[in-house]
Amino acid sequence: MANCFSFTSSVDRCYQCSFNHAGLKSTTTDLGEGTVIHCWAPKKHEDAKPAILLIHGFGANAMWQWDYFIGSLARRFNVYVPDLIFFGQSYTTQPERTEAFQAQCLMKMMQVSGVQRMSVAGISYGGFVAYSMAAQFPEVVEKVVLCCTGVCLEEKDVDEGLFQVHSAEEAASILCPQTPEKLKQLMKLSFRKPVAPLPSCFLNDFIHVMCTENVEQKTQLVEALLKDRKLANLPKITQTTLIIWGDQDEVFPVELAHRLKRFIDGNAQLVIIKNAGHAVTLEKPKKVLKHFKEFLNNQIPKLESNLNGDAESADG
Repeated sequence: MANCFSFTSSVDRCYQCSFNHAGLKSTTTDLGEGTVIHCWAPKKHEDAKPAILLIHGFGANAMWQWDYFIGSLARRFNVYVPDLIFFGQSYTTQPERTEAFQAQCLMKMMQVSGVQRMSVAGISYGGFVAYSMAAQFPEVVEKVVLCCTGVCLEEKDVDEGLFQVHSAEEAASILCPQTPEKLKQLMKLSFRKPVAPLPSCFLNDFIHVMCTENVEQKTQLVEALLKDRKLANLPKITQTTLIIWGDQDEVFPVELAHRLKRFIDGNAQLVIIKNAGHAVTLEKPKKVLKHFKEFLNNQIPKLESNLNGDAESADG
């Protein structure tokens, strides 16, 4: 689509302006050994503010996934929004593809930035990375927010039919869509409400801008996520944790939210947002942001259904 107007690129530039307006700047950190991390970081780190790391999932880039949140959070936190490896401008020449390696790289980047303590929040795959950071670096990570993060899944869940897909390869073909049909399938799985039909030219434009780079490596990330995964091998984190889930999630069914809360046990608060799918941060951003702020400011919300049909409910 060279020499043509790109709607996706135009939206991306708008998000760049939004991040700049929120007080963030584009930074690149060379970690050595062929690994580079791009991150939106505070133009000026304020020591009086706590730090929070916002980690994106698959799909659109970090700006598209976190834009709604940064303006509000940046007023009270030093906000860091990185590109995970093989997304955006981050990359590595190392063969590692695990979420543990992603977590280690983000921690190194934050240490280079001078951040000693932080909270972490992750959406979907980003939540796997956030969880791994909390497990590996408990002395650094203070609080954890996990949005629709199936970290408690097991490889056998795929074989037993818990998911809409039946293999890592099929999942990767949807998470890294290369055709309008696959992108439509991803949107159908991600959103509770049907997305308005979009012309193929818009879908192809989005794929061209967002989904054509590092496809093989991203497929390997998905495969590494599922390979030999067992709950018995998952470390239990000790940080206070907020779990947010859409009750209509078709990517990671809500059963995994309850499984995760039981696994973490007394340290976890579960919020299930009604009438929302996997893309809960996009479908119900106001509600998600409200719970973010209450949790991060130590005001644990009382999770009671309200009368408008758009309620939060607690596990158990």
